[in-house]
Amino acid sequence: MTDTVDPLVLNFLYAIMGGVLTLAFMWLGCKLFNRAVSFKIGDELAKGNIAVGLMVMGIFIGIGTALGLVIGLGLN
Repeated sequence: MTDTVDPLVLNFLYAIMGGVLTLAFMWLGCKLFNRAVSFKIGDELAKGNIAVGLMVMGIFIGIGTALGLVIGLGLN
């Protein structure tokens, strides 16, 4: 199939699918972590708890980096 599709279009589709997957896994990771801790992440962020904000930022950066590497290395 890759012989019939222009590589530029194929890479664009990979980027779109990768972005959607990254957002989905970030949402899922945040939901699962919210169930694992004894506090509600949204309530703590509303109170201005910086530690919870940094924790969520770490989750998003970690998942985004991992999926970005998987997708990027799969383009070879």
